[in-house]
This record gives sequence, C-alpha cells and structure tokens, in this order.
Amino acid sequence: MTSATEQPETPAAGRTAPIPRLIATDLDGTLLRDDKTVSERTVAALAAAEAAGIEVFFVTGRPARWMDVASAHVHGHGLAICANGAAVVDLHDGGRFVEVRPLERADALAVVERLRAAVPGTSFAVECTTGFHYEPAYPPYQLDPHATVGPAEDFLAAAPVTGLAEAPATGGGGEPRGPILKLLAHHPELAPDAFLALARTAAGEHGSITRSSPTALLEVSGLGVSKASTLAGYCAAHGITPEEVVAFGDMPNDLEMLGWAGTSYAMANAHPEVLAATTHRTAANNEDGVAAVIERIVRVACR
Repeated sequence: MTSATEQPETPAAGRTAPIPRLIATDLDGTLLRDDKTVSERTVAALAAAEAAGIEVFFVTGRPARWMDVASAHVHGHGLAICANGAAVVDLHDGGRFVEVRPLERADALAVVERLRAAVPGTSFAVECTTGFHYEPAYPPYQLDPHATVGPAEDFLAAAPVTGLAEAPATGGGGEPRGPILKLLAHHPELAPDAFLALARTAAGEHGSITRSSPTALLEVSGLGVSKASTLAGYCAAHGITPEEVVAFGDMPNDLEMLGWAGTSYAMANAHPEVLAATTHRTAANNEDGVAAVIERIVRVACR
C-alpha cells in the first residue's frame, strides 16, 4: 500500500507529455467552487475536452448519493470514482454501482476499537452501498434523513448483504447491511493532520486512512484502496498509460492519484503536502483553475 506521503512510481522526469487521453479531477476544493457549484466556464471546458476525445473522470471522496452536483456534467462513459476509490458508479444510470472495493467489516471494527482506545472522544459514521449510519455524537455535515443512528459497533456487527445494493439500510442490530465503502471518524478537538497521524499509527494496518475535510474528519477505506489504485485499474483496462493522464487535486486524499498520473496539478488553495508533492500549479477552485488548464490542453489537442 502507498501511504499519503509516499509517491507511487511515476513516469520519467523530463519526458515530453503526449496529448492526454484522460483528465482525472477531484471535486470539492478542486473542480467545484466553495459554494459547491460548477461554473459556466468549467462546464464549457469539460464539454470541450470530451469533444476533443479526452475522457473526463470525476474522482472524489464523495459517496454516489452526493454526486448530483456534478452528474449533469459527466459525458461519454458516464462513470465516476467515488468514496476515495471504493466505488465506480455510472452517473448516467442513477449512480448504479459498477465496481465496489469494500472495507472489510472486521477491519472496520478493528479501526473503531483502536481509535476509541487511542483517541478518546472520536465518533464514527459508516458509508455503505445501501445507506449511511452515524453515531449520535457525529457532527451533522450532510446527513441523509434516511440514515440510521447508533453505536458503530452495533451497525458493523450486522450481517452484510451479498450483492452491491440489493437491500436498503435499515435500523436495529443484526439486520442486513451492504458492503462498506468507508468508515468516517471525527474528533471535536484535535487538529486534522494530528488526528490523521495518530489514526495511522493506531490503526493503519487495518485500512487506508486519509482526509479531505478542513475539519478533523478522517476517511478509512480498505487496505490498498485509493483514488489512484481504482483509477489505475480503469486506465489499465482501457489501455491508458499514466503518461496519458492529467490529474487535479487539493487534499491528502488526492496525493496518491497526483503521484501516479503523468501530469498533476495542485490547486492554489491546496493542502501544503499537495503543493509540496506536485510540480504544476493552477489557480484556486474559485478562480476556475481546472478549466484554465483544460482550455490549454484542448487548444493543443485541436491544432
């Protein structure tokens, strides 16, 4: 597994980059403005890229149920990578799960147990293919009104369903649950990066732990699951090399993807680790930084 501070193998430095075949972009803090909208300039740039034969892939920590902000702007294949690589979904088909790379239930329970012991005051939520579950102390970010509430241990102890999303999430212990996409952990007092470091030390052997929120909110996926690994799998299946990928991101959960892609851009508003790990920069998300780069790419591709 590649950690958030270790970069995957990258193309040789100084190699002339070909016209990209795929653009991979994060959403929050990257493609989306702070008000969670996609600007008209960005919409036009995404469409121009697809018209030039360049695939655009949204690669986000968001669950499929939060993809309404961008689903109208997915062209061609209609696919997006959600939940930090845990799911590939078809946004042209109502967010149908095409691929799921779950966090094993035993590992999720181990993370909960270890963080409760190592970092008292941590509260948890669980994102499944079938719905959302959160503890009473978990902060109300964008909670689904159909979510279930209770201790994470009780929820994780329930038997899972066998398919991707055959049954709805329901209340009470012992009832079926879908595959776990990610476990979320929140601390009300710790600094976000300090919480991340503590969690990786305490429970890193049970999952891939990262963060994308400005708050002390951690996201735990299955071991080896990341935006990079799922994107790499898609590209390999379609004959796309890392050198043919341009990636954009702003937070630690983007680091592996930015390291894997042949060309990577950090947003001007990016986390310091992202700025340190990337060669290229673009304007901030509120200034249409992704669109500015795509426009240049399309101009070259259409010569």
